[in-house]
Amino acid sequence: MEEQGMQERRPDVFSTPVRAGKRTYFFDVKTTRNGQNYLTITESKRRFLNDEGKFIYEKHKIFLYREDFEKFIKGLDGAIRFIENGEYPEAPADTDEDAVHMDVNFDFEDLDRTDSEKDSE
Repeated sequence: MEEQGMQERRPDVFSTPVRAGKRTYFFDVKTTRNGQNYLTITESKRRFLNDEGKFIYEKHKIFLYREDFEKFIKGLDGAIRFIENGEYPEAPADTDEDAVHMDVNFDFEDLDRTDSEKDSE
C-alpha cells in the first residue's frame, strides 16, 4: 500500500518518443481517476556528472489537460510562427495586447528561489 500523500502513478494509454539531438521528448497519454485522458510532455536530457563519473538523465515534465489543448496549441503555433518569420500572433480576446508583444527577461533559476532570496540580491 502506498503512503498517504504519495501520488499514484498512472499507466500510459499511449506513448511516443521523439529523439532530437541530445534530448528526447516523450508524449504520454494517461487517464485520470475519473476516466479523462491528459497529456504529459517530458523532456529528457542525458548529462555527465564529472564529480561522480556517471551519466544522469535530467527530466522536465508538463501536464496538459483536454480543456487547455486549444490555448496551448495556439500559443505554441504563435511562438513557432514568430521564430520562423518574425510574425507576432494576434492577441486572444481575453489577453492584454501588450502581454503578447512584450520581451520577457526571465531566468528559470528564479523558480527555485523564494521571493525573499530574490530581494536580498
